[in-house]
Amino acid sequence: MDTSIWIILTAVGIPAGVLAGYFFRKSWATREAQSVESKSQALINEARAKQKEILLEAQEKALKVLEDAKKEEDQRRRELQSQRDRLEQREAKFDEKLLELERSKEETQKRALKADEIRKELERIREEQFKKLEKIAELTRDEAKRVLLENTEHSMRDELVSRIKKLQQESQEELEKESKKLISTVMQRVASSHAAETTTTVVPLPSDDLKGRIIGKEGRNIKTIEQLTGAEIIVDDTPESIVISGFNPIRRHIAKRALEKLMADGRIHPGRIEEAVEAAKKDLAVDIKKAGEEAAREVGVVGLDPRLIQILGRLKYRTSYGQNVLRHSIEVGILAGLLADELGANVGVAKKGGLLHDIGKAIDHEVQGTHTQLGYDIMRKYGLPEEVAYLAIAHHEDAPRTFEGVIARVADAISGARPGARKDTYEQYVQRLEELENIAKNFPGVEKVYAIQAGREVRVFVTPDKIDDLTAIKLARDVANQIEAQLQYPGEIKVTLIREKRVVEYAR
Repeated sequence: MDTSIWIILTAVGIPAGVLAGYFFRKSWATREAQSVESKSQALINEARAKQKEILLEAQEKALKVLEDAKKEEDQRRRELQSQRDRLEQREAKFDEKLLELERSKEETQKRALKADEIRKELERIREEQFKKLEKIAELTRDEAKRVLLENTEHSMRDELVSRIKKLQQESQEELEKESKKLISTVMQRVASSHAAETTTTVVPLPSDDLKGRIIGKEGRNIKTIEQLTGAEIIVDDTPESIVISGFNPIRRHIAKRALEKLMADGRIHPGRIEEAVEAAKKDLAVDIKKAGEEAAREVGVVGLDPRLIQILGRLKYRTSYGQNVLRHSIEVGILAGLLADELGANVGVAKKGGLLHDIGKAIDHEVQGTHTQLGYDIMRKYGLPEEVAYLAIAHHEDAPRTFEGVIARVADAISGARPGARKDTYEQYVQRLEELENIAKNFPGVEKVYAIQAGREVRVFVTPDKIDDLTAIKLARDVANQIEAQLQYPGEIKVTLIREKRVVEYAR
């Protein structure tokens, strides 16, 4: 019994539990679903609220941006309007000024026309007055002027002539007395040598054996020396000496220095001769600078540009009518300084200008122009003041415009007027040789020209790359024809044209 009941209860209880569990789970799932749905709805509502806030915020920002842009646009419009107003005001003022200028121009023209009319009217009135006077006096204007001058001259002639003669005589006597005293005093304080330059230089030899070595095989050594220096080497029977001949002192000194170096070295051949000539040119440049420095120191001039000193030193190898130009310049500088000191002029200007007054002669054979203008340009180029540079021009002017210019002219005349200081024949000889060289230099392709043998021969060196053999023959004939046409000379002049092509290479 009990067992069957338990079985029945068991059979009925199990499905009921299952059913109860089912309903419980369903109820729990329904509550969970509702809870999830409510949460989802809450999230959606929250998202929608945030979306509205974001949209509102975005709209506010957009409105603010639009307002800012509108404000900027209004400000720009106001600025543009202000600029437009200023431009209009300027244009108005400019138009007013243009109108004023036009009015002033018209007024000026009217005044000029009126002035011309007044001038013409005055001229007309003046002419009428002169005509009336001429009619009354029965004389023309020129006749009346002549009569007045003649009457005045007759009445005052004797008195004026006597007074003028008396004043001239007194002034002339006094001036001559003072000037002679002053010039003699100054000349006594300067005792410079004025030995004339010659056209030859003697080179002593240690022995006569060197003459043959200097001449070289078939004369190649002596020809090389003459070609490189432009001076003529004369080897004669004079014991232990040879003579260098040439009108240019620089060429002679280069040749002399080169020969001395060759004799000291002992090697005499064309290659060594070229080296000796180049070394002699460098030594001569140093000697020129030293000569310029010594000249400035002797006169007492300081502060000169070194390049100006170099140009001044070149005057040591320049002559004027046989007088050494550097010695002449030193003499003029000292004389000008003494005269300036005696007369109360500027001693510094007189000394410096006197020393450099002939510096243009250092380059007048290389540059076109007179030595006075070249000297002025050189001194101005190297920073000397106008009053100093002017003395280069003043010493050849009849009436210099400065006191120091008159002093430089007098000092130059004193230096050149010393007995034996200058010789016209030598200057004419040098000038003729320079003209002879310049004629050949004017032809294209000519590199160097040397006048030798006292102008009886001209040696013309041409550039081999520009002049071929056929052209060289024609060029020599053209040079000879040009010399015949432009110069007058006794006898004949030999034209020697040299075209030499030299190629140097080294084997290592």
